[in-house]
Amino acid sequence: MSTASTDTALQVLYRDHHGWLRGWLRQRLNNSADAADLAQDTFVRVLVARTADNLREPRHYLSTVARGLVIDLYRRRSLEQAYLEALALRPEQYAPSTEERVAILDSLMAIDRLLDGLGARTRAIFLAVQLDGLTYERAAERVGVSVSTVRKHLAIGLLHCLQLEEA
Repeated sequence: MSTASTDTALQVLYRDHHGWLRGWLRQRLNNSADAADLAQDTFVRVLVARTADNLREPRHYLSTVARGLVIDLYRRRSLEQAYLEALALRPEQYAPSTEERVAILDSLMAIDRLLDGLGARTRAIFLAVQLDGLTYERAAERVGVSVSTVRKHLAIGLLHCLQLEEA
C-alpha cells in the first residue's frame, strides 16, 4: 500500500484503539504515566513495522506488542535496581557520574538482550567463563557438567551473540 494509505490506517487505528490500549495498560501497570508512555511506544512500533493497514485483530496485535513492552519495562527496572544496589556497596568516591551510569545501564540492557535467547544452562556457563573468568574446569564444577559440555554450551553462547551482533 502507499504511504498515504498506511498513514491513514495508522490514524484510524490510533483513534479507534489508543484509549482502549491506555486503559488496558493502566490496569496491568497501576500507573497512568507508564501506561501512556507504553501506549505511545506501541503505536511507534506499529508505525515502524508498517503493519497498521493490514491488521485483522488490532486489539490482539496491540496488546501483544504492548505486553512485550511491559516485559521490557519490568526487566529494565529490575536490572536498574540490581545495578543501583551494587553501586550502593561501592565507596562514594568511586561512584560513576550520571552519564556513566546511563551508559553502563544501556550496556547492561544490551548484554541482557544478547543473553535472553540462551537457555539457562548455556547462559550460566557463558557467564561463568566470560564474566567470572572461570576456567572450563571450574565452570564445569560450578554448573555440575563435564568440560566437554562446557565447551559445547560456550560455543552455542558465542555463536548466538555473534549472530545477534551481525543482525
